[in-house]
Amino acid sequence: MSEDDLATRKMQFLYALRSRGVTDKRVLEAMEAIDRGPFVRGLFAERAYEDMPLPIPCGQTISQPSVVGLMTQALNVSPRDKVLEIGTGSGYQAAILAKLARRVYTIDRHRRLVHEAREIFAQLDLHTITAITGDGSHGLADQAPFDRIILTAAAEDPPGPLMAQLKVGGIMVLPVGQSDAVQSLIRVNKTETGLEYHELRDVRFVPLLEGLGKE
Repeated sequence: MSEDDLATRKMQFLYALRSRGVTDKRVLEAMEAIDRGPFVRGLFAERAYEDMPLPIPCGQTISQPSVVGLMTQALNVSPRDKVLEIGTGSGYQAAILAKLARRVYTIDRHRRLVHEAREIFAQLDLHTITAITGDGSHGLADQAPFDRIILTAAAEDPPGPLMAQLKVGGIMVLPVGQSDAVQSLIRVNKTETGLEYHELRDVRFVPLLEGLGKE
């Protein structure tokens, strides 16, 4: 692909994000800075700049960019924030968060995905991301509390251990619902008096599973 073709594709990519509701300036700048290309390998590399989910190893997917943008926008990350991501996948979401937050911790149950994501983070000089192989449903208690938590896998309800690791004043964004039905993307604000829930849109994500993945 020529440089002109690449530039055109990136312009179309950003236009697609805006047209689908990603309007936050910092989020758009982060998504412009982080090229989706390196995160999509093999047969689907040519489609990296299309607004669609794509398969990645271990039976997982890289989310469509507009959903990544809307989830990041809903998370409302500030430069001082420490963020926990459950479901590293390709590493694309964590890379965007690294452009917005002070520190990003990301967990995936598949060792291969964590290893490949670490390689890309190193190539991109994203040294504020710590990628860990583990059971994300339990969070990361030794680094809690977190200012922001994002799940890229669907749970039936916001998991209790993760909610306990979210600071008062913090925000969690996640898909909820049965894995075989349409899920709802929600934002949960943790306040002094309890939890506030905001429904954002319908989505479809892989389910949040306990334990480590089989290699």
